[in-house]
Amino acid sequence: MRLSRFSALAAPLLLAACAGPWSTMNIPPGTPGGDVLAHAGRPTRVVPLPNGGQRMQYSMQPLGHEAFMVDVDGNGRVVASYQALNEANFHRIEPGKWTRADVEREFGPPAWVDGVASWNGPIYTYRWRDLARSDMFYWVYFDPQGVAQRAHPGMEFFNAPNDRSR
Repeated sequence: MRLSRFSALAAPLLLAACAGPWSTMNIPPGTPGGDVLAHAGRPTRVVPLPNGGQRMQYSMQPLGHEAFMVDVDGNGRVVASYQALNEANFHRIEPGKWTRADVEREFGPPAWVDGVASWNGPIYTYRWRDLARSDMFYWVYFDPQGVAQRAHPGMEFFNAPNDRSR
């Protein structure tokens, strides 16, 4: 009797835990886009891709460190799924060429948008983790026309190991 009560309570919780952005990882190519929606839920944003497909973005910003992307072709089939916020992807940003739309297509919405007196334009901040699992920021500086002019990582000292012990 106890086991069946536990099962009745645990099953919905386990199913709910399976749904969500993390379920978008490792989706096999060829999977129908509708299956992704049924499995992972509604994305944060859907953006068009240059090849005629679309990208479903599942962003954990501003509090999380991940942004999961699911690329779907023009026929509605998954082409790729991956976690976009990593150093290799950030290094693809080309200052002087990438626009705000390019950055948001590749990484999703930023954690926040700042401005500082020494820069004439918005600064996007993304939260991510490096290979050592250190909490990091990645900043993209846009000029007033919305073209990226600088991009670089930095340490997120808030919640650093020494902060957690206090």
